[in-house]
Amino acid sequence: MSASGSSQRIAPSVLIIGAGLGGIMLAILLEKMGDVDYFILERSSSPKPLGSAMSLTPSIQVLFEQLGMLEDLQKISLPFLAAKVFDDKLNCTGEIVYEDQAKVIFPRPDLFNLLLSKVPKNRIAWGKRVLKLEEDTENAKDKVLVTCGDNTEFTADVVVGADGVYSSARQNIYKVMSDKGILPKVDKEPLNVGFTCMVGLTGTMDPEKYTELKDDVAHFRSVVGGARHNWGCVNMPQNRFTWQLNLQYLDEKEAKRQQFMNSEWGPESNREMIDQFKDLPNPFGGKMSDFIDATPSELVSKVFLEHKLFKTWHYGRTVLIGDACHKFLPAGGNGAVTAFQDAVILANCLYDLEDKSAKSVKAAFQSYYEQRYPMAEKVYQMSGVLSKVISGRAWHDRLVRWLAMTILPQSIQKRQYVKEVAYRPQVMFLPVVDSPDMVPALPQKPCKRYVRETREKEALEKKNAKAQAVRRDSAVKGGETAVAV
Repeated sequence: MSASGSSQRIAPSVLIIGAGLGGIMLAILLEKMGDVDYFILERSSSPKPLGSAMSLTPSIQVLFEQLGMLEDLQKISLPFLAAKVFDDKLNCTGEIVYEDQAKVIFPRPDLFNLLLSKVPKNRIAWGKRVLKLEEDTENAKDKVLVTCGDNTEFTADVVVGADGVYSSARQNIYKVMSDKGILPKVDKEPLNVGFTCMVGLTGTMDPEKYTELKDDVAHFRSVVGGARHNWGCVNMPQNRFTWQLNLQYLDEKEAKRQQFMNSEWGPESNREMIDQFKDLPNPFGGKMSDFIDATPSELVSKVFLEHKLFKTWHYGRTVLIGDACHKFLPAGGNGAVTAFQDAVILANCLYDLEDKSAKSVKAAFQSYYEQRYPMAEKVYQMSGVLSKVISGRAWHDRLVRWLAMTILPQSIQKRQYVKEVAYRPQVMFLPVVDSPDMVPALPQKPCKRYVRETREKEALEKKNAKAQAVRRDSAVKGGETAVAV
């Protein structure tokens, strides 16, 4: 159903801070909504398609089908059926099977470019580092005033912080709440210590040397090495590989140093870290340096991975999505999925807005929070457990990994998968995708506006059908009279 069907609606203006995957997805949804004036502010001076392998389950592929992008997604993807774990001698120590679960895996840069291509260029301003958010009720007519580092200013009815774990939007609203003494204690605590990660996407590789490139499925191979080194690789479409290097279990002093150095995805020259991994065995043959050297420097990036679930997701006219309000460890591959789910539910709540008043905006944000926080909390807990299962080093982590990958029945793995797939929220202002071959979806909170417009449309169709029937009967009677005469 088109959003333009509601003549009474006064649509809000929306300012999205951050052109990451979550921010761009929200922009695509607002573009589809049709009546919302939106704009993206991104602090990078140009697009930076960085990252390694990403996977999506059918639970989020439904969204791409709604948007008419499922075929585009499949073109950059491979089916993802299993993940193998090796020791540093490349002995296989276990396997997680995803068979018949329709997962797909692809390079993050390819997905970024795909999503970005769907947003009009005039809807994004690059090189805009947001410094300050103010709800200037006198000068901005009850809007949020956003000031950037180059002294440009923007106003909007709604501001969405989609600017990552070090979110400027979150820091601004948290400062206001802290000054007022209303910020929860948990939100004042630092991010939990994670690990340093370097990733890359190779150029074209020789399929005769790496025969797995000829397969029509992805081979995910992860190595839990000695000391604190973990690494892994996955074959990708177009004869490429993604790779990942992890330095785990940093002490507190080193963790703080890495946090300071690596606050953002971005290509960096870090020979010290590369030197620690370059001579380690590549699970596809040879050494890791073979893939590292085959990767263009602009496609190598390094980041310090942390994890935290923030309690506060919105304040005033500002709301957070993605890493800005929940940061997960990457083992479960849930970062982008949850950001997309945030975007779907927030878009539905913005679609439901009847006016731009502060009261209505707050109610919309609260509805978004109530729908998303419990699910994000489950993912946060699961990603922490899965990270230990896949790469934990303590003796009990190794025991759990062995049990999970060798003893645990696949039926239990599939049961967990069913729970994940059952939660697949859809956009309420686009045709709903029917998935009879999938497990039943969990009930989704309906949009009041969607329900009202659906009823109005059905009533109009019924009225038109009745009018057509009357005209038909009149025509038949008129014909009978003519014959009689």
